[in-house]
Amino acid sequence: MLSTYLRQAYIDMPEKAKHTTDLIAVGTPELTFARSPLGQRLVDLQNSGSRSNRVIAEYLLRNPLRIPAIGIEELASRTGVSAATLSRFARAASFEGYAELRAAAADSLQGMLQPVEKLRSSIQSSSGKLGGANVLVGGLEASVGNVRSAAESLDPKALTTIVSLISRANEVYTLGFGLSSHLASILALDLQPFCARLTNVVEFGGTEVAAGRLLNIGKRDVLIVLSFPRYATDAIRLTSYARTRGAKIVAITDSPASPLAQLADYLLFAPANHPVLSSGLSAALVVVEALVSALMISNPDNVKQASKLTDAIAAYLVDGTDAHSRKS
Repeated sequence: MLSTYLRQAYIDMPEKAKHTTDLIAVGTPELTFARSPLGQRLVDLQNSGSRSNRVIAEYLLRNPLRIPAIGIEELASRTGVSAATLSRFARAASFEGYAELRAAAADSLQGMLQPVEKLRSSIQSSSGKLGGANVLVGGLEASVGNVRSAAESLDPKALTTIVSLISRANEVYTLGFGLSSHLASILALDLQPFCARLTNVVEFGGTEVAAGRLLNIGKRDVLIVLSFPRYATDAIRLTSYARTRGAKIVAITDSPASPLAQLADYLLFAPANHPVLSSGLSAALVVVEALVSALMISNPDNVKQASKLTDAIAAYLVDGTDAHSRKS
C-alpha cells in the first residue's frame, strides 16, 4: 500500500528565508537521510553556513551512502576543501570531529542500507553487470526507480493543500528553463482549463521576456517552478523575485539540496538520478500528472470543465469512424 510510505516532513529554514517549507518526502536514501536529525543539521549548514560549509553539506546530502566509507582526506579532495575545514565543519554540526560525524551517519543510514542492497541485487539480476552494453538497461532501471520513489512519496493531504492554493490563486504561473521548460509547458497546458488566469513564464523570448511576464506577480498568485540538475540560475533568480513579491512558491525538484528548497513554500520531490543524463525527468512527469489529476478531481466544476473542453475539441480529434473511413 502506498499509504505506508506517505508522510509529510517539515524543515525549518534559516531566519533569512522567513518561512517554513513543507517537504513531501520520498523513499530515496538521499531524501530519507535529509529528514534525519543529522540530515537536518546539514540542511541548516547548507542554507546558512559559509561557502565551504555549503559545498560540504551539499555533497553529504547528495551522497549519504558514501559517508561511512569515505575518509577525511578523500572527502576533502572531492569537495575541494582542506581536512582542517572538514574538522571545523564537523564541529559546526555539533560533533567533536569528522570521525564522530561519520559514525553518526552510519547509524542514521543503517536502516536504509538493506533496501538499497535489495534494489541493487534486483537490478543486477535483471540486467547483469551495469555499464557498457547494458547502459540502456541501467538508464531504464534508474528511471523506473525514480518513478517508483515519486509515486510512493506523493502525500494526498499535501497535494490537497497545494491544489487548494492553486484553486484560490488570482493567477498561476509555471516556470522552467531548459528541459524543465517542456515540463512547465505540459503543466500549463493541463492546468489551463481549470485556472482563471495562467501564464507559462518561459515560452519564447528568453529570460528578459520571462522576467517581464513575472513583473506583476503578487501575494494572491502562485508560482510553480521546476528545476533539476544542472539547475538554471535564471530559474532561481526569478523564483527569488517572486518570493519578494509575496507569491506562494510550489517547487518541483529532485532533492533537499536543490537551490529551490529554501525558496519554496511547498516542495514536491521527483528523484532525477540517471547513469548517463544530467537528469532523468520521468519522475517529474509523474509528479506533474499527479498534481493535475488531483486538481481535476478536487471540484465537480472541474469535471464539467473537462467535459466542456472535450466537446469543444471533439471535431478536431480522430475517432474510430474517421479512421475507418480513411482506410476504405
